[in-house]
Amino acid sequence: MISFFKKSSNHFFAVEHSKKLNKDYIKILNWLFGDASYLKDSSLKGHYFGPVKEMTTPWSTNAVEITKNVGIDCIERIEILEKNKKSFDPMIESKYLDPGQEIFKVTNTAEKVLFVDNLDDYNKDEGLALSDDEIDYLNQVSRRLNRKLTDSEVFGFSQVNSEHCRHKIFNGEFILDGEKKDYSLFQMIKKTSEKNSSNIISAYKDNVAFITGPHIELFTTDKKDIPDFYKLRKIKSSISLKAETHNFPTTVEPFSGAATGSGGEIRDRMAGGQASFPLAGSAVYMTSYPRTTKSKKWEENQIKKDWLYQNPKDILIKASNGASDYGNKF
Repeated sequence: MISFFKKSSNHFFAVEHSKKLNKDYIKILNWLFGDASYLKDSSLKGHYFGPVKEMTTPWSTNAVEITKNVGIDCIERIEILEKNKKSFDPMIESKYLDPGQEIFKVTNTAEKVLFVDNLDDYNKDEGLALSDDEIDYLNQVSRRLNRKLTDSEVFGFSQVNSEHCRHKIFNGEFILDGEKKDYSLFQMIKKTSEKNSSNIISAYKDNVAFITGPHIELFTTDKKDIPDFYKLRKIKSSISLKAETHNFPTTVEPFSGAATGSGGEIRDRMAGGQASFPLAGSAVYMTSYPRTTKSKKWEENQIKKDWLYQNPKDILIKASNGASDYGNKF
């Protein structure tokens, strides 16, 4: 069942629940939604914009958890709908006409498995950026399996074997004017720690590096599995250093791309050593010239072309929101 709550003339909440909401539940939800009013109608009239039905938003997950914590155990999903919205992101949002009880019902059926006839053509058509060596490798795999590879297998290989995951260019041979250099870009970066290793505990062995830290005092317990008294405890600390790049994900969908970048940075720190915990994180954004005004003369000579995914202004706003959203919630 779907119930709607009106926050303002253009903002509504769509609530999916497994049993009928009683008066007490409705009163609590009115309060949680900031004095939004419960609508008795089973549908809304007009055009509304909201998240795609196939993907529950992180906001919904948190909102549903809050309703459980205040005693409402029948709610499965809560999403925000906007009316009269000027623009929307078709990758993560949909336009709904007269949304009703079917708004979150997924009717899509799985497509048939697609086998790739020609890996080289498929690579070019889909823009997978696989090298000739990688195409040869996949053809060998196909022959060894005695069957054609599926589209999901080839696409998956392109992602796990990408520059983002493997740093193929970053760690590849560095050739200038036909002359092969002694070090790759990555090796040049590593040389800094090789020449100045006095405070380095661990570097380039995991997804996070550690340097020696100061002696600090922790206000903690000796035993962690049962109740215990708190007391001051002096320990020698290590400081973790970590950078995470999320260029392409943030370009495609800035909020989630930057949010998962922030999450990956936190994950790698905590996976790097025992009893580690994050203290602070920062995010840096570099985009093309936004071309939002004609007053910036240095933008005049830029090639005028449509933005492929998101424009710089939207990237800066949405990515900033995404990184802080994940980090602050953590």
